[in-house]
Order: sequence, then structure tokens, then C-alpha cells
Amino acid sequence: MPDLRRVLEIIDRTVAVGREDFAIASLCGGSLFELLVAVVLSQNTSDKNARRAYERLRERLGPITPEAVLGLQEGELAELIRPAGMHRKRARCLKALASEFLRAQLTPEKLAAMGAERARRLLLGLPGVGKKTADVILACLGLPAFPVDTHIARVARRLGVGRVYDEVSRRLMESLPPGRYFELHLKLIKFGREICTARAPNCRSCPLSSLCPSSALTARGSGEGSSS
Repeated sequence: MPDLRRVLEIIDRTVAVGREDFAIASLCGGSLFELLVAVVLSQNTSDKNARRAYERLRERLGPITPEAVLGLQEGELAELIRPAGMHRKRARCLKALASEFLRAQLTPEKLAAMGAERARRLLLGLPGVGKKTADVILACLGLPAFPVDTHIARVARRLGVGRVYDEVSRRLMESLPPGRYFELHLKLIKFGREICTARAPNCRSCPLSSLCPSSALTARGSGEGSSS
């Protein structure tokens, strides 16, 4: 595995992102429930589809509150979020999430006061919330967490950082100051989307090509770097 701090320094220097590039990032600092809904809608779908589903829901409800979601018939909710895919399953999930959110009386202040570890356990107990979703919420609240999506997981695997979510997240956090976690999370996503793509990664123009084991394999013509 290459020096991870060096890798992150290069990505930090060469990749630029704006909050407008990522729908989830633009919601940080706003309503906690709206952020949770947006992240749940983004699971296993494209940003474009998730954004469309979220915007349709907001057009119908105005502010997306637990009470407003519970006030919708499940069928109508499913139709509103259809663009995100798996709309019936997501509708049931959002209904359950709204109920549990109200029961737990969640607020950003309550989560922040709990600290990252306890807040993460609480979030993981909510319907539809897995490790990545919980860590996105924590990172948006300024708590120490490094969400690992499919793009970051792919980059980490090719670099030899690790294959297991918790291992990758921990190593990235260990290599960065806490105040940079979410920013580098966004930069790694963009790097994975535009350079270290799932198919035919652009190793020739990659700023990490001299450090990446998968790039070296590709250069030798093994094909392993382009198939992962």
C-alpha cells in the first residue's frame, strides 16, 4: 500500500469540488430529517435520480418533515419517489424512519452531544440507515466520521488500503485531520467518478499512477487495474 497521507495530499491538491456538485453536501447544516431522507433516497441509485425524487417530494410537501411524510398515503409517497428506484420499498422505509425519528426526538444538537460513537449506534438503529448513511449524517454534523461509498471503496481497493468498510474508513480518518474528513470524502468521490472509474480507469492521466499498485499492473498489461 502506498503512503496514504501522500495519496490524500495529491488528491486534495488536484481535485476540486463545490457544494453544488453534491446534493447531499448542499443539505448539510439544514433539517436533520430532510438530510436523512436525501441520503436514504441516494442509496443504490445515481445522484440525478435521487435528486429528482427528493425534489418531487419537496414540491409536494414543502419542508420534508416526519409529520408530512406520515401524512402521505404510502402509495402516493412511493409514486413521488419513483425516480430513485425501489420506490415501494423506499416508501415503507421512509414511513418507518419518520415514525422512529419522532419517537426518538432527534435533533442535530442531541446527536452532537452524544458524541460520534453513541450517535452512530443510534443512527444505525433507524430504519434504512446503514454505515455509510450514518457516517454521512455524522460528518455533516461535524462529528468524526468518514463515509465510504462505492467510488471510495473502489479507489481504496485499487490502492490496497482495504476492502472492508470499517477498515477503509478508519485508515482514511487516521491519515487526515478531523476537520478535513468530509471535504476529502467529496474529493475522493469525484476522483472515483472521473478518473478511477469502475470500467477503464484513466490511469494515464491519474495523478496517483506512480503510487498505485493497480496502475502498475495495468502498465504491465495484466489487465487487473482496469477490471476491478
